[in-house]
Amino acid sequence: MTALRILILEAQVPFVHGGAEILVRELASALTARGHHAQIAAVPFLDYPKDEIFAGAEAWRLLDVTTAGGADVDLVIATKFPTYFARHPRKVLWLVHQHRAAYELAGTRFSDFRHTARDVALRKRLIDADTRMLRECVGHFTIARTVSERMLKYNGIPSEALYNPPKLAAQLHDGPYGDYVLTVTRLEHVKRVDLAIDTFANVTSSTRLLIAGDGSIRHDLAERIAQRGLRDRVELLGRVDDARLIELYAGCRAVLFAPYQEDYGYVTLEAFLSRKPVITARDSGGTLEFVEDGVNGYVCEPTADALADAVNRLAADAALAASLGERGHGVAATITWDNVVDRLVSAA
Repeated sequence: MTALRILILEAQVPFVHGGAEILVRELASALTARGHHAQIAAVPFLDYPKDEIFAGAEAWRLLDVTTAGGADVDLVIATKFPTYFARHPRKVLWLVHQHRAAYELAGTRFSDFRHTARDVALRKRLIDADTRMLRECVGHFTIARTVSERMLKYNGIPSEALYNPPKLAAQLHDGPYGDYVLTVTRLEHVKRVDLAIDTFANVTSSTRLLIAGDGSIRHDLAERIAQRGLRDRVELLGRVDDARLIELYAGCRAVLFAPYQEDYGYVTLEAFLSRKPVITARDSGGTLEFVEDGVNGYVCEPTADALADAVNRLAADAALAASLGERGHGVAATITWDNVVDRLVSAA
């Protein structure tokens, strides 16, 4: 095997560290493990105010990454918007996501793009520019089928979904089916943690909800918990370290993860690798590529009543939770980095 010099392009939002950032670093490690010389090239990016989005895109367009350190770069892997604006003849796309506020989130409570003449024009300009830049890529891959379907719908570009295992895959393990349901996510509106909280206003058992993660709406969620009278049953844990997260997964009855149109969602696979069932919603996007209703979890209507019904069923039957979780483990255990590396490298 010939060792390649590979640059992985990352648009880094300052002070944000989530799934996309983990993915880039895990990809670099996987490429290095296969004998390639892989490095991350990151440029700070701000997605607000929306009038300034193109400034960030233009900064990436100015970058010619054909050479670095006095030698050719053999392959570039672009990840999320606007990294694929960079210039290189062998640019392969492994798309995490585009600027979703201008895509399927436009006009919803999760986006600042409204149905005004100004916003419609800006959105069109962005999608048109995206399409041109995406077509420059010599290979088109995404992190999930949901992302592929979105790119096909809005940009007319087909792609292949490549699934990667979560960072903690080798360390996750099973444990007792305890008295709490776990939610793991950034605390942002699109993750619908408010829906998870409202769900527990309708849970009839004494099961608790533990929420691991931090974000911009933590204060609002704390107020919501208080307003619902749920302080004794719902707890915001904040950001937890890996060791504690592993034990939280191991000891929960199930994982509740019902975001709106998630791109991929490591949480689903982390739950399955811990042999825990996942409760999700019909409009949760990437989770539906793994969760089968009644097989390894529950796929519910995105309402507090429907989600609470699923929680109540699992709270009443630990054996059922174990059975569903075991089937989920079988799904997650088949996902490896080798397939991702092989497809990305061979595409160029």
